[in-house]
Amino acid sequence: MGLFLIVLMMVLSFAPFKSLAAPYAAMVIDARTGEVLHSRNADTRLHPASLTKMMTLYIAFEAVRNGEITLDTPVRITKAAAAEPPSKLGLRSGQTIAFRYLIRAAAVKSANDAATAIGIALSGSEAAFARRMTRTAKAMGMSRTTFKNAHGLTEAGHLSTARDMTTLGRHLLYDYPQYYNLFSRQSTNAGIKTVPNTNRRLLAAYRGADGIKTGYTRAAGFNLVASAKRKDERIIATVFGGKSGASRNAKVAELLDMGFRRAPSRAPIRKPGRPAYAGNTGLGGSTQVAAVSGAPKASLRPVIRPVATQVASAVVETANQNRDRIQDGIAAAIAEADIAPTAPPVESSDTRPALRPENLTVAQAEPAEQPEPEQEVVTRLSTSGGHLWGVNVGRYTSRYEAEKILLKTALSEMTTLEGTLRKVSQSSKGFEATFQGMTREQADLACRRLQARNVTCFMIGPS
Repeated sequence: MGLFLIVLMMVLSFAPFKSLAAPYAAMVIDARTGEVLHSRNADTRLHPASLTKMMTLYIAFEAVRNGEITLDTPVRITKAAAAEPPSKLGLRSGQTIAFRYLIRAAAVKSANDAATAIGIALSGSEAAFARRMTRTAKAMGMSRTTFKNAHGLTEAGHLSTARDMTTLGRHLLYDYPQYYNLFSRQSTNAGIKTVPNTNRRLLAAYRGADGIKTGYTRAAGFNLVASAKRKDERIIATVFGGKSGASRNAKVAELLDMGFRRAPSRAPIRKPGRPAYAGNTGLGGSTQVAAVSGAPKASLRPVIRPVATQVASAVVETANQNRDRIQDGIAAAIAEADIAPTAPPVESSDTRPALRPENLTVAQAEPAEQPEPEQEVVTRLSTSGGHLWGVNVGRYTSRYEAEKILLKTALSEMTTLEGTLRKVSQSSKGFEATFQGMTREQADLACRRLQARNVTCFMIGPS
């Protein structure tokens, strides 16, 4: 009977599933001062999904700073880490990999196996690491957050809030600025392969965006903590419970715009206080754990054999937990695939040359964020090969409304609008919102796709 239940649960684990609407929450702050500019359900405890990895990474940075481990320490991958469901780097049990590559994979690819490997390397087990994560959260003032794992897949009691995750994003920015550039990389070398950024769509589409972390499970919906900098202003916006990657990104862009409108052009930078370092013990003192930790030896004390009904109950409970974990992992991987670009990413307006962090010393860590060049309002333009056509998506009473509809349209129709120029032209009748730099065929296809979504659109010729 027990074997039958296990087989049944394995079959059910691969059954088709539908994403359910998750509760919505949002938070917007001026990163310089911590001032709250907007909040909605910001203190509601919800599933953070892979936003969890921000804390995993924060503790990894803390561990390097305090000498627990170095970026070049080889970490042996355990069976538990290798068995994590997608999204994952593809680590194998028993292999070794430098700690820096686990950090990159968790930050950029949102790899569950890399996150678990970090936790086990630093604390000996994922459960011990989760307790350390929660202690660190409390020390930061994240009073409504409890962690149960290092990756964020749904688990009972693993909860946070939009306010707490915004607080964590701000600490990452100011406590470890030498690592912050990880979150803006379109892709990165993770040792065994180059991995793309799960946040690359927003990074490419929103001017000034440079992080921070995406998250998705069925229970959580589409989550994102985003940060953007324009001149001396920096805004952090958090969304929980987005219905899709595209709609989440559009909402975050809207919240960032709101933040830039409401924040003063100049404000003093008041960095948050770095939480006290307590390591694995929570009491200070020596906390170093070997990067490669074997499982504790089993006790020789005999265990009373449970009755048959207890065994059956335990089998069903374990199978249900495994089914939910596998389905969440598969759903997250599918969600990433659904929003992945069909072509290699187009370079953003940020023209900084790519840095090669593998050539830096351990003391230099990951390369520090470089000053951003002044950026144009428009994003990209291609005029070669007869790209003289465009599309008009409406006339609006203000420049802000026109720019807003252009951004939302670009995020929802990346397939045909990738690489085009977003332009707002003022006339006596209002502000025209247009995409330019297309071939006739591209413009025709874009309009037909937009009109199918009930979006106003007409083609603009070379004249």
